[in-house]
Amino acid sequence: MKVIDIINNAKKPVFSFELLPPLKGNDTSRIYRTVESLTEFDPKYINITTHRDEVEFYEQPDGAIVKRTTRKRPGTVAIAASIQHRYGIPVVPHILCGGFTKSETEYVLIDLHFLGIENVLALRGDGVKTQHVFKPEPEGHAHANELVEQIVNLKNGIYLEKDLKNNTPLDFCIGVAGYPEKHFEAPNMDQDLAYLKQKVDAGAEYIVTQMFFDNRVYFDFVERCRAIGINVPIIPGIKPINLKNQLTVLPKIFSIDLPAELSGELAKCKNNEEARQVGTEWAIHQSKELVKHNAPSLHIYTYGVSDNVKKIVKAVF
Repeated sequence: MKVIDIINNAKKPVFSFELLPPLKGNDTSRIYRTVESLTEFDPKYINITTHRDEVEFYEQPDGAIVKRTTRKRPGTVAIAASIQHRYGIPVVPHILCGGFTKSETEYVLIDLHFLGIENVLALRGDGVKTQHVFKPEPEGHAHANELVEQIVNLKNGIYLEKDLKNNTPLDFCIGVAGYPEKHFEAPNMDQDLAYLKQKVDAGAEYIVTQMFFDNRVYFDFVERCRAIGINVPIIPGIKPINLKNQLTVLPKIFSIDLPAELSGELAKCKNNEEARQVGTEWAIHQSKELVKHNAPSLHIYTYGVSDNVKKIVKAVF
């Protein structure tokens, strides 16, 4: 079932969550345990992240520098298909610009179609860590709206090879990301919203937000989106804080702010267990308020940790 249909047909807000594929060399047992621990709360869909190749440099004993390319979390398509067929829950694999050519993207989408997967989240993705600015692959997409356009073309049976015959349309529901506190590369919020509108105008059917910890940021973001004609569902992304060091790590990595009340409580915590309790209580408060104000859905960034998510969902739904 498509995410947009799930949202539009729901009589009350629903919840979804996000998973990381296992690290290369690990098995799927942790993934399955996380899913099974949350199925009793009826998640309506599950997002599966995608990770590009990473480039690392190593110095050999003779002083030579060797370049090695690796993907630390392979298996997005396989994990997504396995979860959907094993548990009957729709999955939303992430499709990236970064690290992939248009042709590679097309082949991934064909595989997803053959596997019965109907939903994707189209993202630009991060650049290579050693680059100061995002650089697409040769013959790749530079922006997420271009990726959305490619997926929409496939929905219309338009493949990269113009001479194909009897083309089968690949009918995906397309989600995209939104940034309530602005993408760190955007010069200002107005321009960032203009980029978001390009993605929606290209064919995106819903938006899921970057994590935020102040609901006023989300409410203002939705209002500003509506003011410029973005009328698709906007799903808030919730990240329960699990570790004390996330007080400083999350703002640095994701370019977000933590409210003074939350940061003050986390600063008082003596250990990760106390920080986890503070983060869970904050996420419950956030989620209840968002549901009260008719958010279409809640998307929870679990990253494989489920016990606190269970507490949140049980308290809210």
